[in-house]
Amino acid sequence: MPPSDAELVAAARRGSQGAFREIALRHQQAVRAFLRRALADPADADDLAQETFLAAWTGLWRYRGQASLRSWLCAIAWKKRLTHDRSRRRERLRHEGLPTINVVDDCPNRRLDVTAALKSLPEAQRAAVALCLGGEFSHAEAAQVLRLPLGTLKSHVERGRAKLLALLGGEDE
Repeated sequence: MPPSDAELVAAARRGSQGAFREIALRHQQAVRAFLRRALADPADADDLAQETFLAAWTGLWRYRGQASLRSWLCAIAWKKRLTHDRSRRRERLRHEGLPTINVVDDCPNRRLDVTAALKSLPEAQRAAVALCLGGEFSHAEAAQVLRLPLGTLKSHVERGRAKLLALLGGEDE
């Protein structure tokens, strides 16, 4: 029987790189998938996934076990994503001098693909949808990751889902 996440964390805290490697192998797909849905550029998502696991390795002592290890890792990924976005905005403002306006779609009859539709959602809705609908997180887990009240998270998921359906021309079941 494979070791539990708690056993792997304990071993990694004692310095076992093999245990941490197993943690990364178990959870990298969930972290990477979340970041790919939350970011516009898959390469950025992959870079932030690596940063997430580096931060987890150096900060493993902070993991208290109150949330699942996957939730804790996705919370780190979310913080990395927010930092990444702030850095990009500052860099863009330095180079351009003016803020840019994101135009979602200039032709209402054109269907957007899912990636473009996700990009059009506000940041918090995109993250909530990425975790709950794309990452199969429970509402409670996603609320922990994003540090939002459960009701707020549920509202973000529902509003984001409704916007995606409208953008993609789908129908509510």
